[in-house]
Amino acid sequence: MGKNNRQQIATAAHDAAIKRIGFLGITADMIDGRGLTRIISHHIEKGTRCVIGYHNLHSIFLYHRDEQMRVFYRLCRVIHIDGMPLIFWAKALGLKTERRHRVSYMDWIFSFMEQAAQNGWRVFYLGAMPGVAARGADVLRLRSPSLHLETAHGHFNCHLGHPENEVVIRQIKAARPHILLVGMGMPRQEHWIVTNHSLLDVPVILTCGGCINYLAGVVPLPPRWLGQVGLEWLFRLLTEPRRLWKRCLWEPWHMVPLFLSDLRKIYDKKIRGG
Repeated sequence: MGKNNRQQIATAAHDAAIKRIGFLGITADMIDGRGLTRIISHHIEKGTRCVIGYHNLHSIFLYHRDEQMRVFYRLCRVIHIDGMPLIFWAKALGLKTERRHRVSYMDWIFSFMEQAAQNGWRVFYLGAMPGVAARGADVLRLRSPSLHLETAHGHFNCHLGHPENEVVIRQIKAARPHILLVGMGMPRQEHWIVTNHSLLDVPVILTCGGCINYLAGVVPLPPRWLGQVGLEWLFRLLTEPRRLWKRCLWEPWHMVPLFLSDLRKIYDKKIRGG
């Protein structure tokens, strides 16, 4: 058996060890921050490619309305949960999720970057306003001085073939990263990965939203305990009402049919079991 085949079999077995659950019309993996780091390390070590996405209420709203989002999640080997309301709902449905299965980048990023520094992984961050990613990168380097981290802002024309997009692709290729973090907000970051991932020889690609904005201090960081009780969204709404009112107050109402569908499935299952 060839080396590539052995690697593919080992990777498939490794990925299969993650328990995947389904609810609200999507699938997600029950994985914590340490498990996510192990997955990344595995793919870098084996030289296999891995796209990692995440789900929260906003992503689920988009998933059911945007074909490109559905294509993105089909590309993902791992889909972690970033939203305590999803953990609470899954538990209510009888799925064996725990609070640790909610992986927020702001709770994970420092330990992950320290691991990257220790292992000599090269990291590239794409996203945020000009200058913001560089400031966030400085914060990370203060915590992990040996970290190899390059950045590029996310305000460019990201259409395939556009000169600005080609410049970004060349920057990433020149950096030869082991890990590419794409933080351009949903659904732009997912669309960009769908269009461009085949052009990049990067072992691990992750979406990370606006985490660099918190690191750079341009957006207030919610107290971390709020995330554990499912109220981080409220802090963010109060600090960025114009940007987030629709996501926090309007979108959830349009997901009511998904919640009802989950309840109906539980009811039907109980009836059949009875």
